[in-house]
Parts: sequence; C-alpha cells; structure tokens
Amino acid sequence: MLYIYYMKNNIARLTALAAVLLFPALCSAQGMVVRVDGTKIYLDTTSLKTQPAVGQTFKIILSSQPLVNPKTGKNLGDLYTYSPEGKITEVQPKYAVGELPDTSKISVGQEAVLLSAPAPVQAAPAKPSDKDAPAAPETRKKIIYEPVDQEIISLSQADVTAPGAKNIVTLSNKGVVTVWNRGEGQTLQEELSYKIDGARQPVTLSAVAVKEGLAQIFVSVYEPSRKTMSTLVLENQNGTLVQTEKLAYFTKELGCGKDKKLWAQTPFATTDRPGSAREVTYKKGRFSIGKPTLFTQRNWLTGVNFYEMEEPGTRNLIYTSANGPIRLVTGKGKRAESKGMFAKAPNRVKYKQEIVDFYPSVQVFGPAGNATVAAVENLSKYGLLSETFGQYHSSNIHFMTFEKGRFTVTDTTPLDGYVYDTACSDDALLAAEVLPDGASAVVEIFR
Repeated sequence: MLYIYYMKNNIARLTALAAVLLFPALCSAQGMVVRVDGTKIYLDTTSLKTQPAVGQTFKIILSSQPLVNPKTGKNLGDLYTYSPEGKITEVQPKYAVGELPDTSKISVGQEAVLLSAPAPVQAAPAKPSDKDAPAAPETRKKIIYEPVDQEIISLSQADVTAPGAKNIVTLSNKGVVTVWNRGEGQTLQEELSYKIDGARQPVTLSAVAVKEGLAQIFVSVYEPSRKTMSTLVLENQNGTLVQTEKLAYFTKELGCGKDKKLWAQTPFATTDRPGSAREVTYKKGRFSIGKPTLFTQRNWLTGVNFYEMEEPGTRNLIYTSANGPIRLVTGKGKRAESKGMFAKAPNRVKYKQEIVDFYPSVQVFGPAGNATVAAVENLSKYGLLSETFGQYHSSNIHFMTFEKGRFTVTDTTPLDGYVYDTACSDDALLAAEVLPDGASAVVEIFR
C-alpha cells in the first residue's frame, strides 16, 4: 500500500510540475478585494510575504468549481474562472490599488491573484538567501504509520482507553474525533470515535487529564450561528466517547507528555482577538480557569508556547509571527526571530468577514536554557501562497536551538504532505501529514 502511495505521490509531483510549466502566469502572491470604486480595486495585502509592485498585473477569481474525474469520481481540485487582467497602480503598507477595465462582476471578499511583477530596469546582483542554503540534515528517527482515510487537522497523545495506553487522538476536518491504538506493522487501530454536530466547525484538539484518572478530550469548535468559539469536553465512559461539558472558551494543550497542561482563552475578547491565556483546572466538580498568567501577544494558543529558553527560571514566550518567522520574547522584553518562513495552517474560520488565522503548534522540549523548538513549514504548490487558498504540497518540520540571541536550525524532517498541527509526547513529536489523495499519515518523530 505504501509503495502504491509513493508511486501516486511521484505522479502527483510530475503533474504539479507540468501545471507550473503550462501555466506560468500563476504567481506567488494573493490579496483580498476590500473595496471597489469605479475601475479601482483595493486589495488587502497584509497577509503577503512580499509587497506587490506598481505595474504588476493581477486577476480576480470570479468563481470556482470542483474538477472531478467522471470515471473514478475523484476530486482533482478546483477549476477557477478569472477576470481580465488589471494592473497595480499604487502600493501602500497594508493595501494596494489596481485598475481593472470592467468591475461589474467584482465584489468585496473576492480573491485576487497577483501575476508576474514588472522586470526591474537594472537588476541588482542576487544575494544568497536562507532558502538557497542547503537544508539541515535529517537525523531524527521517525515512524510513519499507515495512512488512514481522514484529513487530520489536529492530534494529541493521552491515556484515553486505559492507564498507560498512550492513545493517539485525532480530529478530522469533518469533525470526527478518533482514538487509536498502535497496531502491528506500523498501523493504527481505531478504538473509539465521536462525530461533532455538523453545525460546528472543528478547529483544534487537546487531550489532557485535567481530572484525575483517564484523559479528557477537548475539542475547540467555531459556531457560525453564534459567531463564537467554545470547547466540547469528551470522556470515555464504559468504552464510549460521551460529551460531558461545553466550555465557553477556546482551549489548547501546551507542553509535552506528563508535563502538558490545558490553557484557555476567552475568544474574540478584545477587538475580535483572543485574550490572555489562563490554565484550566478541575475543582469542586467543575472546570474553571484562573487569573491570566500567559500573555500571548494577542495570538491564539495554536502557534504559541512558553519555556525556559534563555536560562533556567526564565519563561520565554515563543510564537509564530504574522509575517512567518518564529519569534521569542526575551527576559528583557526584546524579540528575537528565526530566519525561516513558517506558513499558516489551512483550517479557516471566517468571523465578521475576516479570516481567523491558526498556526500549527510550536513545540518546545529539552533542558532549560538549552531547549529545542520544533516548528512546521508548509510549502505551497503551483506557485500559489498557501495563506490564501490552502494549496499546500508538502512540509518540513524544523528543529531549532536558541543560542546567543539567535535561532539556529539543527536538523529538518521533510514530509510528503502538509501539516495542520503538531503535538508533543514524552519522547516524540507527533504530526499528521495530509497526503495528496486526502488521507493522512500520522508521523512520530523522536526527540
């Protein structure tokens, strides 16, 4: 089965290469239409890694529809219909203005595809970049479990079925929570499952023993009808997953294995941003949260962690910044950042016409003052930025140390699929790579 998958993967890669050769106009930048004024189009460019240039051309995506093989029924991706080309006439720090001859079919919220930029009059000699440098060697042992027929967006490890079971717990993009045991021959065997109400959009999953005994499963969901987030609490009751609580906040586990704890944020507390984080405890028969003790710089708990990175006794905040790099807030309040770009995860929640960004979790482990940070870099395909369309191809998990005020990548584990989220056990990093056919393979990378 793995042989067949890798053959398919090679074919998919050749197909992707052919697509790039046949459609050179596809670019590496997008923006969203935020205003239409006559023939002028205003584009939000805050999520772009590089700013557009005056004279650069663009098209607006008018519609899309799935392209399906009529014989096999397999979805081959989306087929887009574009507007005629326009041209960028003005560039500001957070937006760009373009001219389009016909704006009758253009409306706020549509996506713009930026095409090739105009050639510079006199090109400066190219400087070597981090992307040109050779990738760090892969040195960590890993296990890739046989793919399962789910698109896994979050996962964890905890004792759910029995003490010492070390179950892998996953959440799919369709809201299915599954508890797995490791089987023979690097397979996963389903033990328990639970389907979330279709009116709720799954976001992320944690599995922590906040109560005594077996671990509880915490599934953070978005409820479009109420425009808010909440957390469903699932427990194993006599071999069946049962929802026992609904918490009025967003939760995420931080830490590794027996040391991990559950943290909560009051969602959309301030100007549609999450509030500071508080630890979740269980007292007097109910879950409760304490005083704010983790100030996340208005970031979601996905993509945030804190650890004794600089020296023992100094807890540093580590997070994925809006423009890509991993940042660390030092004990003196200064910020250091990595050189690499770490793409967003494709799970999306649209709140008040805005896209809420969720990053793959940043894991930290190792001795205080000499810890290792593990972060996901999702790589886009067809030259499209993954931030806008979620057109991912593959990913890398980079392991970094922090020394003398700088992040250094020590080794990298490449994966054949993209990654929504990661988790950390006592001895390994867990990720689920989403493969080209939509299945997911859980990967265990030993620390």
